[in-house]
Amino acid sequence: MTSRLFQPIQLGPLQLENRIVIAPMCQYSAQDGMPGSWHLIHLGHLALSGAGLLFIEATAVEADGRISPGDLGLWSDETEAALARVLEAVRRESATPIGIQLSHAGRKASVRPPWDGGAQLLLTEGGWDCVAPSPIPHTAGERTPMALDAAGLERLRDAFAEAAKRAARIGLDTIQVHAAHGYLLHQFLSPLSNRRDDAYGGSLENRMRFPLEVFRAVRDAFPADRPVGVRVSATDWAEGGWDLEQTTAFAQAVKELGCAFIDVSSGGLTPAQSIAIGPGYQVPFAEAIKRDTGMPTIAVGLITEPQQAESIVANGQADMVALARGILYDPRWPWHAAAELGAEVKAPKQYWRSQPRAYKRLFGTTSIEQR
Repeated sequence: MTSRLFQPIQLGPLQLENRIVIAPMCQYSAQDGMPGSWHLIHLGHLALSGAGLLFIEATAVEADGRISPGDLGLWSDETEAALARVLEAVRRESATPIGIQLSHAGRKASVRPPWDGGAQLLLTEGGWDCVAPSPIPHTAGERTPMALDAAGLERLRDAFAEAAKRAARIGLDTIQVHAAHGYLLHQFLSPLSNRRDDAYGGSLENRMRFPLEVFRAVRDAFPADRPVGVRVSATDWAEGGWDLEQTTAFAQAVKELGCAFIDVSSGGLTPAQSIAIGPGYQVPFAEAIKRDTGMPTIAVGLITEPQQAESIVANGQADMVALARGILYDPRWPWHAAAELGAEVKAPKQYWRSQPRAYKRLFGTTSIEQR
């Protein structure tokens, strides 16, 4: 039986060779928003994994939108040129489509990297003041963020659009707008973080307004022949917060604006969240959104085993699966999945000799004769 996980899929005009997606994963290793040797190594080896699509980590659309001082950015000619150099090197060795996740951290900005504890940086330590829909800190004791006014909203819409233009210039294949994990656009969506009394707060329609304006700005700024999608948190896992019903309404709204896919995660907005974690625990959210909107969906979250991923796609729960920590641990996960599921996967010719004897067609038609 042909593996569904290794069948191609179309995202708008972009065709992927299989349904395995490498999720955006923050590396906290940039300098002034610019990638360096770490990003070349990190993205380079993931681009040789055999996955159908690789996403670059959450990339800030302005300096103050970084989660940490080490976050990647795409807000200037310098950050654009630095990322272009990394991509040029990766593309010389890999044809894997590459996308980018555009983001603004909002009230969750200005923190230490996780290996340094992740606490908010003091202003005297190189931290900065944050912005948000409402003056509500993410965690008690943190600095109160400044509520965005009309000028601030316009500035950030323009920043997302400008980053999308830069992404197009350096040849990225797709964009994912980050509206999940408690960052700025999610902060507008959730009633726990959005207490505004203007056109951008209160009702569901109002809370969706700014994220939809941002999506429209990105979609308009990126070439029409390249897809734009959205990452969402399907629930805050907290009483009175954002939930699946509201997420479905938001998904339908972005679909009407030309959204090509939706990547379904959850949580991240509040320390009060209570999450029931287990294998594939977020898959039912992706399944519900796919069913109710008809959109191509990506499922993510403790998807670690090939048969598990195959079942998710084969049973129609999601169209694609995304791996994050699992593919950092095993950067050849797609190879191993293809071997287990009896499928073929692309591998660089320099590695063809590694094909196990038990899997004669794992890498397709190869030639490894030598003198």
